[in-house]
Amino acid sequence: MIFDPMYFVFMIPGLIFMLWAQHRVKSSYGKYSKVANDARLTGAQTARRVLDNAGLQNVAIEQIPGELTDHYDPRSKKPGLSTGVAQQPSVAALAIVAHEIGHALQDNQGYAPLKLRGAIVPAVTVSSWVAPLLFFAGLLLGLTELAWVGVILFGASVLFALVTLPVEFDASRRALRLLQ
Repeated sequence: MIFDPMYFVFMIPGLIFMLWAQHRVKSSYGKYSKVANDARLTGAQTARRVLDNAGLQNVAIEQIPGELTDHYDPRSKKPGLSTGVAQQPSVAALAIVAHEIGHALQDNQGYAPLKLRGAIVPAVTVSSWVAPLLFFAGLLLGLTELAWVGVILFGASVLFALVTLPVEFDASRRALRLLQ
């Protein structure tokens, strides 16, 4: 079996960054999901009001299972709100809803970076689950090239996350305006 420590030089920074970001999101959600919003509106009620005010009455809101599974699907043109967000009248629910509605506004206005992200999602989805398999198979079988392919595919997932940051920042910027 061939082991090259350079594998980890490329993988560890991305893993640390992803774990840090995940921790920040979960801890903020945990803190602010316990704080009621002044309007006492649930996430679903807020989403409907904001969409209607933005002229997007035709956009349906979907409730989905899980925690922090909230997303906007540009294919179906629907924001998906996790059960807790959809049903809670919390500050966290308002923030998450506004962010996802920010994506709906991006889509409605033809925001180019959102289109680009949507175009590369299928490739990144496949590479994110194939990368660890190839990496560990390469290590176990002693195939250095295969392990490097896994590292490169993992790097593509990290690069995707970095490329999508402008989309996420823009959705959050729009969300702040919506909440004001």
